[in-house]
Amino acid sequence: MEKKDIKTRKDIYKLVSTFYAKVRVDDTLGFFFDRIEDWDEHLDRLTTFWESSLFLKTKYYGDPLKAHAKADKEHDYKISELHFGIWLNLWYETIEELFEGETAENAKRRARKMGTFLYLKIFEARQGS
Repeated sequence: MEKKDIKTRKDIYKLVSTFYAKVRVDDTLGFFFDRIEDWDEHLDRLTTFWESSLFLKTKYYGDPLKAHAKADKEHDYKISELHFGIWLNLWYETIEELFEGETAENAKRRARKMGTFLYLKIFEARQGS
C-alpha cells in the first residue's frame, strides 16, 4: 500500500480512530478509556483537536489538561510516564502504518511535545490536590 501524507480531516479521523482502537485494547492503557461513553463524539472531538494542531485552520474548544488531570484523579493518580510512553509509541506506530510525509512527521513531533507537557502539568496538578 502506498502511503500518503496527512492532508484532510478524513485522514486525521482515520489516524485518530485507528490509534484509539489500539489504545482501547492495550493492556496498560485501555482501562483509562473505559469511562468514555460516546466514542463517536470523542473521536470527533479528537479529530478536531488534531486538525487544529496540524492545519491551524479550525478552532478546538476544549481543555486537554483539565480532562487529563480529571482522568488522573479518577484513577487514583496512577497516570505515569510509562502510560505516556506507551501512548506515544502507539501513536508513532499508527502514523507509520498509515502515512508518511511532512505533516505525518509533524504529528509525531506535536504528540511528543504534548505528551511531555501534559504529564508535567498532571504532576503539577497533583501538588494542588
